[in-house]
Amino acid sequence: MTHPAVADLIARSNRLGADARNTNYAGGNTSAKATDTDPVTGQDVELLWVKGSGGDLGTLKEAGLAVLRLDRVRALTDVYPGVDREDEMVAAFDYCLHGKGGAAPSIDTAMHGLVDAPHVDHLHPDSGIALATAAEGEALTAECFGDRVVWVPWRRPGFQLGLDIAEIKEQHPQAIGCVLGGHGITAWGDTSEECENNSLEIIRTAEEFIAARTAGEHPFGPVRPGFAALPETERRARAAHLAPVIRGLASTDAPQVGHFTDADVVLDFTAREKLPALAELGTSCPDHFLRTKVKPMVVDLPADAPVEDVVTRLRELHETYRADYAAYYERHATADSPAMRGADPAIVLVPGVGMFSFGKNKQTARVAAEFYINAINVMRGAEAISTYAPIDESEKFRIEYWALEEAKLQRMPKPKALATRVGLVTGGASGIGKAIAERLAAEGACVVVADLNLDAAQEVADGLGGPDVAVAVRADVTDEDDVAALVDAAALAFGGVDLVVNNAGLSISKPLLETTTKDWDLQHDVMARGSFLVAREAARVMVAQDMGGNVVYISSKNSLFAGPNNLAYGSAKADQAHQVRLLAAELGANGIRVNGINPDAVVRGSGIFAGGWGAQRAATYGVPESELGAFYAQRTLLKKEVLPEHVAAAVVALTGPDLTQTTGLHIPVDSGVAAAFLR
Repeated sequence: MTHPAVADLIARSNRLGADARNTNYAGGNTSAKATDTDPVTGQDVELLWVKGSGGDLGTLKEAGLAVLRLDRVRALTDVYPGVDREDEMVAAFDYCLHGKGGAAPSIDTAMHGLVDAPHVDHLHPDSGIALATAAEGEALTAECFGDRVVWVPWRRPGFQLGLDIAEIKEQHPQAIGCVLGGHGITAWGDTSEECENNSLEIIRTAEEFIAARTAGEHPFGPVRPGFAALPETERRARAAHLAPVIRGLASTDAPQVGHFTDADVVLDFTAREKLPALAELGTSCPDHFLRTKVKPMVVDLPADAPVEDVVTRLRELHETYRADYAAYYERHATADSPAMRGADPAIVLVPGVGMFSFGKNKQTARVAAEFYINAINVMRGAEAISTYAPIDESEKFRIEYWALEEAKLQRMPKPKALATRVGLVTGGASGIGKAIAERLAAEGACVVVADLNLDAAQEVADGLGGPDVAVAVRADVTDEDDVAALVDAAALAFGGVDLVVNNAGLSISKPLLETTTKDWDLQHDVMARGSFLVAREAARVMVAQDMGGNVVYISSKNSLFAGPNNLAYGSAKADQAHQVRLLAAELGANGIRVNGINPDAVVRGSGIFAGGWGAQRAATYGVPESELGAFYAQRTLLKKEVLPEHVAAAVVALTGPDLTQTTGLHIPVDSGVAAAFLR
C-alpha cells in the first residue's frame, strides 16, 4: 500500500513537472520525509523518498523513487571526507537504502536528506535560472524576493551543496527557498502543499520580476538585416534540404538522429544582434549543457543566402567547431578524465530557418532542442534584468566529464541493432509493410510509415510509439512530387533517411488477352516507377548525409517464376529485381547497399490479397480463397506458409550489422520454390 506521503509526493511532482515553466524534462527532483514501519523490527523508522537518477517529474511513479533511511543519510555527515572526495558519497547512499531501495539515488540526494524540512523541491525553471545566471544575481535575488529567498553561490551538485543548503535553511528560518547560482532553485515546506506553493511562488515571482524589466528594447538587441525568419513554406523546404547535410556532419564521430524545430522563440533568437555573442557563452544549468553541449554551432550567413553557400559554410563551421571542442577538452582534461566523447555539435542554429538538434535517438534529439529553448529563455531573462553570465567553462567541463556522469553513461543498455537508423517503408500500413515497420522499430530504428491510406499509416505509427519512434505520411509513390515530399518529411522528422524499403505494390491477375493497358500501366507505375522515384529521392538524401545507407526492394518470386495470368505483375516485379542490380552497381561508391527480397505469396494480413488478388489467384488455381495460403505452402519444399514477419526478418538481416559487405543480392523468402531458385 502506498504511503500517504509518497502519494502526495507523486501528485506534487507530476503537477510541477507537467508545466514547462517549472522545470525541464527529466530535470530537478522532489522529496518527502515521513515515518513508516520497519518490517524487520516492527519499529517506526524515518524514511526519505526522493526522485531517483534519470527520472522525470511529470511522469514520475513510485518505482522512480529512491527510498533511504533518513538516520543513515544524515549520519554520512560524520564520515564526509570533504569536497575533494565528495564523489565517494554517492556510493555511500547504497548503504542507506531501505529494503530494495527503489530507484538509484541521484547526486542531489544529499540536498533532500540534509535540509531540515519534510518536503523539498529542486527545480530548473527558466525564470529561476535567469536570476541564477545574471551577472548581479545575488543582488537581484534580494531585490526580487527580499529575505524569503536566499542566494547560494555556484557549487557543483553533490554532498557539499546539500550541506550548504541545509545551513542556509537553518540560518534563515524565514526563507522558503534559495536560488542556486548558475543552476536553479530549491524550495521547502512543512507539508507537500506548502512546499509546492513555495516552489511556485519563487518561479512566478521571478517571472513577474523579469517581465517588469523586459519592456522597451529587446534583450537580444535588434533584428539583423537579412536574418529574419523566411516564410514558412520556404523555411521548411530549406530545412529539409539542409537537414541531411547537418545530420551527416553531426554524425562524424557517431551516428545521430535529428530533430528540427522552427519555433518562434528560436527564429527570434537567431535573427537578433546578440546571437553570436550569447551562443558563444553557452548554456549554464548542468541539465542544459549535458544535453546541448557547452555551446551550439551557429551559421553566420543571412537567411536568404544561396543554399549551396550555406552547405559550404556548414562544412567550414563544422571543422572549426570540432577543433574548438577538442581545444576545450585539452584545456581542462586531466589524467583521470574520461576520453573525449565526440566533438560534433548537438545543436545547430540556422538563421531564418530554425534549430537542428541531435542525439542517440529521436527523444534525445527532441529533448536537446527543448533544453536549448530553455537556455534561450534563460538568456533572454538574464539579459532583461542584467547581463547573462553562465558558470565558467572549467566548471562545465568538470560536470560534462564527471566520473559520475561517465558511470551513468556506462550503465546505459547496449544499443539495439538498428539504433540511430531512420527507416522509410512504403506501403507500410498493412501486410508486409506493417510487419517491416514493426520489426524495424523493435530493432531500434525510427520509422516513416508511408501509405496511400494515411489513417491506417497513422494507426501503425501510433502503435510503434508515436512521433519519437514513427511518423505517418500519405504518399502516392507514382507521383514525383509526393515522393519528394515524403523524403522531405523524413528529413524534417528524423534528420534524413538511412534505410528505404520499396514495398508498395498491388496486383491484378488476368490472362494476357484480358489485360488492359490500364492494368499494365497501374502495376508498372506503382512498382517499377514508384520504386525508382523513391530510390532516387532517398539516394539524394543518403549522398548528402555521407553516412552510407540501405535500399531494399520487396520484389517477388514472380520476378523469376513464370506463372499463368500474371504478365503485368510479374514483369513489374522483374523490373524491380533488375533495379536492385543496377542501383547496387551505381550507389556502391557512396556506401549505399541495394538488395532485394523475393517472397512467395504472403496471404495472411496482405492488403493485396484482401483487395481481390486472392480471389483471382484462387480462381486461377481452382482452390477456395480461404485455403490459398495452405495451397501455396504445399507447393514449397518446406511446406510452410510465408508470413509478413518472415519478410520483415529478411529486411533486418540485410540492413543490420551482419551483412555489411552484401549488395546486389536477392534473398528468397518463399519456403523453397524450386522454380524460383536463383541461377
